[in-house]
Amino acid sequence: MLNQSIAEVSLAEKIIAGDARALARAATWIENRRPEAEHLLRELFPRTGRALILGITGAPGAGKSTLVDQLARALRAEGKTVGVIAVDPTSPYSGGAILGDRIRMQQHHSDPGVFIRSMATRGWLGGLAAATTEMTLLLDGAGFDAILVETVGVGQDEVEIARLADVTLVVMVPGMGDDVQAIKAGIMEIADVFVINKADLAGADKLERELRSYLTLAHRADGWVPKIVQAVASDGKGIVETMAAAREYHSRGRSRERAADIWAIRLREMLREKILDRLPAAEFAAGGREVAERRRDPYSVLKEWLERI
Repeated sequence: MLNQSIAEVSLAEKIIAGDARALARAATWIENRRPEAEHLLRELFPRTGRALILGITGAPGAGKSTLVDQLARALRAEGKTVGVIAVDPTSPYSGGAILGDRIRMQQHHSDPGVFIRSMATRGWLGGLAAATTEMTLLLDGAGFDAILVETVGVGQDEVEIARLADVTLVVMVPGMGDDVQAIKAGIMEIADVFVINKADLAGADKLERELRSYLTLAHRADGWVPKIVQAVASDGKGIVETMAAAREYHSRGRSRERAADIWAIRLREMLREKILDRLPAAEFAAGGREVAERRRDPYSVLKEWLERI
């Protein structure tokens, strides 16, 4: 155990010193749910809470990856270090991430101030991967100034990113049905900034008017009225305005009560994962058969598992 602890301290020190290979190794530990990852994150946790975490979400095809690429470029021009977590759909063949986002951001590959990690959802709902929170903590503890978290294309109720990010950008595109879905989509309620991407297309002004109409009906507890920015990310237009809107919201500061509520939700999720990890898949399969065949009721099975744990 002593030797193991020394190795972990050494890895943490390398990460803090900016060793990209050590950071990549730690990221792999996190994705593979290795026990060493937990010890490492404990050590790095006191250094977290300093990075600006931007969540970028929206429907498939809205141009989220292009926007992330341009935001990273703008932040690097300011001399900021940037971590990018791109949550991609799970490959049906390898079970890993389909690395579309990393392919789009190849120009950052040789930049030591940018670290990009693609993560597979592996069946996790909400537009994120199960280990996204831990990966964010890792990059935060490593000292990155900004962390961009791009979700997979999400629907109306997949809003986990709002529990993770300091600022949530919801990316919309004119003519893709966003205007029809606007009033009923749960995702609308999490936006701190709306980005109308591909604003050179017909319908951008109409979409902005409908968003503003929606915002007159919605009243947030914190009193913030989400900004609306028109952008053409492929041409770099609207990126400065997007960052300015995000920073304006972030400058207000997240209340302690809000931060405590978010961590309460995260702790519950972490506890659930810990409990599930204690039970092998075979246990669930056996329990499922017993319940399906009416040999046992589900409540008795759960009671037995909880008592054992």
